[in-house]
Amino acid sequence: MKELIAKLKETGNLTKAEWITLIDGRNEELSQYLFSQSRKKAQEYYGKDIYIRGLIEISNYCKNNCFYCGIRKGNKEVIRYHLSKAEILDCCRRGYEVGFRTFVLQGGEDDFYSDEVLVDIIKTIKTKYPDCAVTLSIGEREYQSYKALYNSGADRYLLRHETFNSAHYRKLHPGNLTAEHRQMSLRNLKKIGFQTGSGFMVGSPYQTTENIAEDMLFIKDLNPEMVGIGPFIPHHSTVFAHEPQGTLELTLFIIGLLRLMNPRLLLPATTALGTICPQGRIKGILAGANVVMPNISPVDLRKNYELYDNKIYSGNESGEDLKKLKEEIQSIGYEVKVAKGDYIKE
Repeated sequence: MKELIAKLKETGNLTKAEWITLIDGRNEELSQYLFSQSRKKAQEYYGKDIYIRGLIEISNYCKNNCFYCGIRKGNKEVIRYHLSKAEILDCCRRGYEVGFRTFVLQGGEDDFYSDEVLVDIIKTIKTKYPDCAVTLSIGEREYQSYKALYNSGADRYLLRHETFNSAHYRKLHPGNLTAEHRQMSLRNLKKIGFQTGSGFMVGSPYQTTENIAEDMLFIKDLNPEMVGIGPFIPHHSTVFAHEPQGTLELTLFIIGLLRLMNPRLLLPATTALGTICPQGRIKGILAGANVVMPNISPVDLRKNYELYDNKIYSGNESGEDLKKLKEEIQSIGYEVKVAKGDYIKE
């Protein structure tokens, strides 16, 4: 198996069969070897800097009914909210004061935020904080919408492809959503010029190793600047409420593989990792991740943005406790970097 890791490190490429062999053949010894290599690769480009992004959950309204998501349209238990422009700007102000230089506006697919509304918000943030990046994570939109958001000053866009395989995608989503449209949206974002983020859930219902291999091949072909990988965690108000969650072990292994596939990736240790394991984000960094995204949304609303059960939104996960997060990261020899933290181009 080490020869496959060596090939990946040297070429950034594996065949579908090789991906399957490597993932299915993993064990603790191989994982530790992989992580030693993935850490070195990350440090070649980013040193021991960890970039922080201030996560602002702007809305938990969503017009979609994805089978795994706690804020799906069909969940009547959710107490819905939209953040106003003033509330979003207040989050940015508080975040800037404690050291955030990227703001991530995340929400469900919510028509409340028209292009006009978003353009105004983005332009205002960029005017007030010209040394900051604005990242959007608000789902599938039309090409001209993405173009307008980019032209207003948005720098990055996160849109997980969730699964490349069309048949698997249909098992996770209602019929009006397709893998092909999702992938087209990602290619549009790249074409427009966004630093683009893709990614998928590890251990989602019906997922096979072949699906993961196809995901890796898609990511290689798309060549995104960011990839978000997190374990599937069930939500009690979805059709997958009783499905087993994804594992920390496999999620970390894939983070390590992604780092070797593209050493320059911006690769977050996600909230979901921290949810399934108290040391999950630290383990993510030690596997090759170099981004963390503490929550700087209004404290009283965070519990209502519950994509999955037991989602953490306080403690080291919160923007208010940045000091503790910095100490935690320093304890493993890394440093939180106060910077936009852009993707390093070749």
